[in-house]
Amino acid sequence: MNVLRGLRTLRALALVPWIAAAGTPAVAGAQSKETLTVFAAASLSDAFTELGHTLEQQRPGLTVRFNFAGSQQLAAQLEQGARADVFASADDRWMSYLRDRHLVSGEPAVFARNRLVVIVPKANPARIGRLKDLARGGVKLILAADAVPVGHYSRIVLQNLGRDPALGADYPRRAIANVVSEEENVKAVAGKVQLGEGDAGIVYRSDVTPAVARRVKVIEIPAEANVMAAYPMAMLDAAAAREAAQAFMDLVLSSAGQQTLARRGLIPATSPAP
Repeated sequence: MNVLRGLRTLRALALVPWIAAAGTPAVAGAQSKETLTVFAAASLSDAFTELGHTLEQQRPGLTVRFNFAGSQQLAAQLEQGARADVFASADDRWMSYLRDRHLVSGEPAVFARNRLVVIVPKANPARIGRLKDLARGGVKLILAADAVPVGHYSRIVLQNLGRDPALGADYPRRAIANVVSEEENVKAVAGKVQLGEGDAGIVYRSDVTPAVARRVKVIEIPAEANVMAAYPMAMLDAAAAREAAQAFMDLVLSSAGQQTLARRGLIPATSPAP
């Protein structure tokens, strides 16, 4: 699925009010004087929720609301008129998409990076012990859709692995042939693998939280084949809470914010680029 074709489907999803996906505000303050709305990639949910609470403590009267979903879904919602103050994407593709439509204010800043891993259910019924097994006949592989950043990265990883003589040039084709489900965000991939609905999946390292780690096993991807995802964020052109939006972005890029991202399994932007 290319970007434009995938967006036709995503536009239909955007007609559903995004507020249903936004979840409960970080602080349910009925007397809140100001609300900051942040649209962020699903893989940022733990780290950004924590940072949202921190900002609320620093700015009494502020309520921070989040809409966590696949970056492609968020971009579609914003294009269709959803209002938000900050957009944080899991790749530059969807940030550039919004910039091309003049929906982004200023220059996006990369604030974090991430890498990919393969996960299998703890019981591992398919007995997957190495990357070669992903291309074995009968294996049920779960990936995010190609329009989703992690899904796009996953396919690049499989192509990279195909350059390994031990795996063979047809490895990517055979692995993709095993895909039984294409999900709309990385959390859905991790969830299905945990439930045993697939034999393996490819997710971000940060999505293997302590809770997830109790239910899956991790297979590392060699650095030479892996993809290092870069996360950009920017204020949106239609932002209403511009001062609070800048404060949130400053917090994410601060030493404390970068430590929070690292604690949640992301690679801080302040670390040397891999």
